[in-house]
Amino acid sequence: MLKIEDYPLSRVPQDKRVSFLSVAVVHMGMLTALDQFMLGAVLGHSMTLTDAFIAIFIGSLIFGIVTFGLGYAGMREGISGSLLARWCGFGRIGSVLIGVVIAVSLLGWFGIQNAIFARSLTFALHDNISFPWAATLTGVFLTILVAFGFKALRITARIAVPLFILLVAFISVTTLSGINIHQVFGLLPAGEPITISAGITMVVGGAIVASLITPDLTRYSKNGKQVFNITLLTIIAGEFIVNGLAILIAKTLGSADVVTIMAQTAGGIGLLVVVFSTLRINDINLYSSALGIVNAVEGITGKRLRYTTTTVAIGLLGTLLSVLGILDRFVDFLTVLGVVFPPIISIMLVDYYLLRSHRAALDASRNSGALPEELPVIGWSAIIASIIGSVVGLNVEWGVPTITSLVVAGVIYWTAKKLRLP
Repeated sequence: MLKIEDYPLSRVPQDKRVSFLSVAVVHMGMLTALDQFMLGAVLGHSMTLTDAFIAIFIGSLIFGIVTFGLGYAGMREGISGSLLARWCGFGRIGSVLIGVVIAVSLLGWFGIQNAIFARSLTFALHDNISFPWAATLTGVFLTILVAFGFKALRITARIAVPLFILLVAFISVTTLSGINIHQVFGLLPAGEPITISAGITMVVGGAIVASLITPDLTRYSKNGKQVFNITLLTIIAGEFIVNGLAILIAKTLGSADVVTIMAQTAGGIGLLVVVFSTLRINDINLYSSALGIVNAVEGITGKRLRYTTTTVAIGLLGTLLSVLGILDRFVDFLTVLGVVFPPIISIMLVDYYLLRSHRAALDASRNSGALPEELPVIGWSAIIASIIGSVVGLNVEWGVPTITSLVVAGVIYWTAKKLRLP
């Protein structure tokens, strides 16, 4: 059985590696969720059908390449992504800062998913409760749930993934049966138009956190073939099935609002599944974000924050983001993710596969099942290159932002190390 929390600071032994399906099911679960459906709905509402699927194809190709690269390294070394970053340019403190970036992004996801929960509540109550009050209630409820560990509700929330998949299948059959696909292809964007380059960046942004934590899962894999097939299945299931169906449904119904789509096509059951889905996803988002902040503070200062207090603080901050309208900035949020995370991954791949700065130490220690004794404190070149890559991706208008940020960061880091900068 795959347990992500096992072997947090050591290699996964070969005799503890698990089957292909054990890893694949967990990995696919990260992209067969409500957030991918939301992304597809936005693309379908704001792009032509052809442009939307071009964005998915190119975005999935970028995601697939970097995910396989990191996943293969995680499998080969048997260590998690945060540990891998220590010997891939960032050092001990640099890898902690990556954890902070991930935690902040999960906080944003918490705010977005909580806003969906709140919108479902206001819809179900026929607007008898305002959105700010609904978002406050749902956010506080979910924060208490995660902070104080009501396991019964967590177990109930786990049925969300199969229920959501069944709901998507039902809505797809109901909405798309009998439609003329040629007419759908000819429909112009109903929402504010999104360019192909922006769409690609959004697709990458919607999945890139999953890419960065892929080594956490593939360290349990047995070989590179398994890693490749896991990556491929996740792309097919998450991007081309869930995302693709959402594009078609949004285009057909002329709406990007997930709550409206679910309510129109599946009624109260659809809203209930949305609520279960947000419970499950935000359970993970808030738990992982709090854990990341606790570990980061301990790694930098040596002081350990209380998990419950940290969870409550982060949950209230995420709730505030919902009330302030982060859902209305969903496109901007995905764009930021699509240019902030690729530089980090690019640097790790350049260091591991091209510069091979610590490969000798990793190879030598692998035979004994240990980790290298040599541990860089902080990789300034990696951190600075990441920041420059992100800034360029956000501000330069030519090209595809996610590719620009990825390439710029990789080239700057490679050049800096060749010049023997720290």
